[in-house]
Amino acid sequence: MKKVQLQSGSILIQALVFGTISVVIIGALISWAGTNIKASRFVIYREQALQIAEAGIDYYRWHLAHAPTDYRDGNATSTGPYIHDFFDKDGQKIGTFTLEITPPQQGFTLVKIKSTGKILQDPSVYRSIVVQLAKPSLAKYAVVSNDNIRFGAGTEVFGPVHSNGGIRFDGLAHNVISSSRDSYTDPDHSGGLEFGVHTHVNPPPSSGTNNAFRLAEAPPSVLANRTDVFEAGRVFPAPSADFVGMTTDLAQIKSNSQATGRYISASGVQGYRIVFKTDDTFDVHRVTNLTSAPNGCSNSQSQTGWGTWSIRANNGQTFVANYPIPANGLIFVEDNVWVEGQIQTARVTVAAGRFPDNSSTRPSITVNSNLLYTNYDGRDVLALISQGNMNVGLSSANILRIDAAIVAQNGRAGRYYYSSSCGTDYIRGTLTLYGMIASNIRYGYAYTDGTGYNTRNITYDANLLYGPPPSFPLTSDQYQTISWDEVR
Repeated sequence: MKKVQLQSGSILIQALVFGTISVVIIGALISWAGTNIKASRFVIYREQALQIAEAGIDYYRWHLAHAPTDYRDGNATSTGPYIHDFFDKDGQKIGTFTLEITPPQQGFTLVKIKSTGKILQDPSVYRSIVVQLAKPSLAKYAVVSNDNIRFGAGTEVFGPVHSNGGIRFDGLAHNVISSSRDSYTDPDHSGGLEFGVHTHVNPPPSSGTNNAFRLAEAPPSVLANRTDVFEAGRVFPAPSADFVGMTTDLAQIKSNSQATGRYISASGVQGYRIVFKTDDTFDVHRVTNLTSAPNGCSNSQSQTGWGTWSIRANNGQTFVANYPIPANGLIFVEDNVWVEGQIQTARVTVAAGRFPDNSSTRPSITVNSNLLYTNYDGRDVLALISQGNMNVGLSSANILRIDAAIVAQNGRAGRYYYSSSCGTDYIRGTLTLYGMIASNIRYGYAYTDGTGYNTRNITYDANLLYGPPPSFPLTSDQYQTISWDEVR
């Protein structure tokens, strides 16, 4: 009996030990399961909060599509934040999104939206995202044209280039070159169709250019990867740029200039010279006489509107007045305009046009002397929008710099053809364009026989894309998403 009693007590101790262990394990499993359930629920809540925050962004994109300048969520007196209830498909409120709207700076289209999503089941859970929206302007390109264009050897372009026609590019492109044409007939030689974007530069290790038809640059040949010319590649066909819509833009600039800007009526003579100053003012001179073409200098290529487009040095102008740059930055001239000088921390658009629009009386804008920014960080922006041509005249600076977004709505941006009989000015040195060029017909500041500017440097001002000059043409009236970030 003594032996049996000892064995019975031993079993009881073992049962207690294993029972305790089982209780601990089961408790741990229950705790682990509860933690997993909470974690899963937390993940679900976080995902719901993110989706609610996204719904807030979608709502405000819709709001801006219907009220493009309303950055107060329809509340004229409040600057936010704006809280909206969020309902599920059954109409049950499950959370809220809170919007904080940062409107664009003056002259910009970039708007920032912060949306914070919360759920009712766990108010401690929230997700916040920040999205930047903007309307892209025509200044998304360094050069854009409505016609076939050619960039000769010696041209270097920093920024995207697009044409609704074909492009022959024999310079160096640091950004994408695109055309709306799949193929076209290059007007500078015979031989048939070539690619919408092609080059006549001989492939390495050869050098120089070949002006004849290039079979390797024509369909059905395989498109070569010519990084020696197109560093970022070439794209064709691509969507077209809208030049027709600019007529409305120019008419609106005139109306706004008459209301709160500076409107200058027809001169009765040749036009006006505008000289910008760094004190936020500009001088206006009435142009009375232009430089006469030297003997033997003639319009040998029968170009429309040909002339010296240079003001006579001694008695070619009279002073009108000095004006402050208007608050809305708009200057509209109902005549030809010559522009030069320097701006400092200014946002200005100079437009030249006549209405009703008549192809025989469209005015031009000419730049013969430096037109400069003081700041190159987006604080200084200038547009020259011409109903006709954007000229550089005969007596232009040998080293010329133009800081501006240039638009020739119906004409071309370039220089007329001046032969060797036009004096020493027919050949010029270096032209630097900082900004962008929009030219309805073929752009060009040089010719194949060496006349014009031997070196042309075109540098794209990226600040123009979402911070264009006042009333600058847009490529879309809809906001596009520029960036998306989640923040805490």
